[in-house]
Amino acid sequence: MAKESMKAREAKREALVAKYAAKRKALKEAGDYEALQKLPANASPVRLHNRCKLTGRPRGYMRQFGISRVTFREMANQGLIPGVRKASW
Repeated sequence: MAKESMKAREAKREALVAKYAAKRKALKEAGDYEALQKLPANASPVRLHNRCKLTGRPRGYMRQFGISRVTFREMANQGLIPGVRKASW
């Protein structure tokens, strides 16, 4: 389980990216790179990191489901994810 502060920091970054997205796009199209550098560093989408929506785990993220591999396996074994079941052969 990730620390609450790490989850909060990531949420804050997501909000900043959304807030400055239009301004950032306009500055890029205008070629004004000096003004781009004056924007907050965390307003850059490159700073975002995918995290599990349930546990906040930063590694082993499965983009299709939005959760980590560990959480995915637990939920799949419990039958909580529709259309997914354990393979056996």
